Amino acid sequence: MQYRTLGRTGVQVSTLVLGAMNFGAIGRTSQHEATAIVHAALDGGVNLIDTADMYSQGGSEEMVGKAIAGRRDDVVLATKAAMPMGDERNHRGSSRRWLFTALDDSLRRLGVDHVDLYQIHRWDPATSDEETLSALTDLQRAGKIRYFGSSTFPAYRIVQAQWAAREHHLRPYVTEQPSYSVLQRGIEAHVLPVADEYGLGVLAWSPLASGWLSGAVRAGRDVSTHRSVVLPERFDTSIPSNRARLDAVERLAAVADEAGLTLIQLALGFVTAHPAVTSAIIGPRTVEHLSSQLAAADTVLSPDVLDAIDTIVAPGVDLAAHEKFDTPPALLDPALRRR
Repeated sequence: MQYRTLGRTGVQVSTLVLGAMNFGAIGRTSQHEATAIVHAALDGGVNLIDTADMYSQGGSEEMVGKAIAGRRDDVVLATKAAMPMGDERNHRGSSRRWLFTALDDSLRRLGVDHVDLYQIHRWDPATSDEETLSALTDLQRAGKIRYFGSSTFPAYRIVQAQWAAREHHLRPYVTEQPSYSVLQRGIEAHVLPVADEYGLGVLAWSPLASGWLSGAVRAGRDVSTHRSVVLPERFDTSIPSNRARLDAVERLAAVADEAGLTLIQLALGFVTAHPAVTSAIIGPRTVEHLSSQLAAADTVLSPDVLDAIDTIVAPGVDLAAHEKFDTPPALLDPALRRR
């Protein structure tokens, strides 16, 4: 396993991070399975675990907390807040009122007195940067969080938040967690350069493109079993963008074979090769999945392989732009772009 400094925090983290989104109802993973995955990951050199309050509505945090019992000091523990937690209108977002409550709930579920990294899961357009950063700064000073970061923020919001922190003499975000893979390279044009400019640690989620780069989705195979609970159309090959992804996967698999790598090694090695990326977040549902992903821990792609990837999916290009999660609200809501 390789280790890198998380932004400018001085904290050393593994280049592969264990993501716990599949723990609980989402991935249908039991506590026994989750504990086995966590222990195997830690034994394999992973030292950062990432979860969120909304994963299985708290179920993931509870499983992670039980799994790390007795090994807390070995773990850089990260969680997130801001996504809806139930139907109550104020049980979401990044207001001071909600973040104080949400963090206490997360600490209780995790069974710890602090988290190392607390992340705002999505930018909340209803709340000012000053409000959110002030709350996070106070939580940091109270010792409940060590650092805080953002997740899936558009580049301009990352810049705005850094400005707000300086303007109001508050602590800034020190990390960003964007979606990034061989098939979704759009952030290379904006988010990654901005993160690099501000010295942010970057934890890339979905490096296997939600399973497209796992090796299981190939031409001529029935892909219906891979349908996502969150986005069931993600593997519908009648959609042009999915056909483009399938074609790219076949070409990438050939590059991997020629280099003596698995497709997973190629995909994870690509993400961690970017100078602005600290780590790639893997989200195994089984110990077997974890083992195949840990095999990429020390993968270093040669310049020839990286060049070959660029000819298949050009730098800065998203093959499924409609699946982006950092689209500015004004592009999604007509009311925000019309008088």
